Amino acid sequence: MRTLRRYLAREIVSATGLLLAALLALFAFFDLVGELNEIGRGDYDLWYSAAHVALTLPGHAYEVFPIAVLIGTLYALDQLARHSEITVLRASGLSTLALLRLLAGVGALFVVATFVVGEFIAPPAEQAAKRLRLSAQNAVVGQELRSGLWMKDGDTFINVRTVLPDARLLGVRIYEFDRDFSLRSVSDAARGEFRPPGAWQLTDVVRTAFSGDRAVVERLPELTWRSTLSPEILTVMLVLPERMSLGRLHAYIQHLAENHQEAGRYQIAFWKKLTYPLAAWVMMALAVPFAFRQHRAGGVGVHVFGGIMIGILFHMLNGLFANLGIINAWPPVMSAITPAAMFLLAAAGMLWWEERR
Repeated sequence: MRTLRRYLAREIVSATGLLLAALLALFAFFDLVGELNEIGRGDYDLWYSAAHVALTLPGHAYEVFPIAVLIGTLYALDQLARHSEITVLRASGLSTLALLRLLAGVGALFVVATFVVGEFIAPPAEQAAKRLRLSAQNAVVGQELRSGLWMKDGDTFINVRTVLPDARLLGVRIYEFDRDFSLRSVSDAARGEFRPPGAWQLTDVVRTAFSGDRAVVERLPELTWRSTLSPEILTVMLVLPERMSLGRLHAYIQHLAENHQEAGRYQIAFWKKLTYPLAAWVMMALAVPFAFRQHRAGGVGVHVFGGIMIGILFHMLNGLFANLGIINAWPPVMSAITPAAMFLLAAAGMLWWEERR
C-alpha cells in the first residue's frame, strides 16, 4: 500500500504541478497585456509591470489550486485507467474507500500547500504589488474617491484625503461627537504619521471646538492623536478581503464589530480562507468516478476538458455564493462552504452510481 501511495503521489503531484505552471503562465500573459495601459504613468515602466505581475502570481495560484488538483488528478487517474492499472488494482482487492483514503493522504499535501500560499505568501505579495505600482506611479490609496477615505472609530469619524503607500496620511479631518451625537470638535491636519503602538502624530493642525453657541479655534504645530486605527487597517483597501490573511481579516472584523459596522463581506472571506484549502480533497474525490469509467465516456482529452469545466463552475459558484451571502445576509459559514459541499455531494452521488453499476 505504501508503494501504491508513493506511485499515486508522484503521478498526481507531477501532473498537478505541470497544470498549475501552465495556468500561471496563462494568467501572467494576460496580466502583462492588461498592464500595458499602466506603463508610462510616472516611473512605471515594463520592468515595474513585470515585477507587479510576478507578485500577483501567488494570489492566482491560491485561486486555481483546486482546479489544478482536479485536472491533475483526472489526468493521472486517466493514465492509470488507459493502461488498465485501475482495473488490476480493483481486481486485487482495492476498494473505492481504500482508493479514497490513498487520495486523501496525497491530497493533504495540496491542502497544506493551498493554506500556506493563501495565508503566508499571497497576502504580502499582493500588498507588495499594490505598493510597487502606487509608488512607481506616484499614486495614493483612495485617490479615486472625491472626498477620500472615510472611517469610524468609536464616536469619531475620520476623513483622509489621501493615504500614501507607506501609510502616511495627507489631509486628515477628524470629527468628534459626544454620546448624544452632538459635534464636539473638528480637527484638520495637513499630515499624519503613525507612532507605535497606538498613536498618530498630526502636523499643522487647526482644531475647532464647539461648546454651546461658541466655537473656539486653536492652531497647533503638532498633535498626538490616539486611535485604534492602525496602518494595517488603513491599508486594508489595498488588498481584497479574499486575498487578506486570517489574522488581518480577524483584526478588521473586530474593528468593524466594535464600531457597529457591517462586516459580512469580511466574515465570509474569513470562513472561505479557513475552508478553501479543503476543496483540494473535494476535487480529488470528484475525479475518482471519471477514472472508473475508463474510456467508456471518451479519452483523456474529454476528461480533462470536463475537469476544466467543473473547475470553472466551482470557481464561479464560490464567487456567486459569496455575493449572495452578502446581499441576503446569509450566515458566513454557509456562504463559504456551500459550493464545496455541493461538489462533495455530487462526487458521492457519482461514486454511488458507479458502484451500483
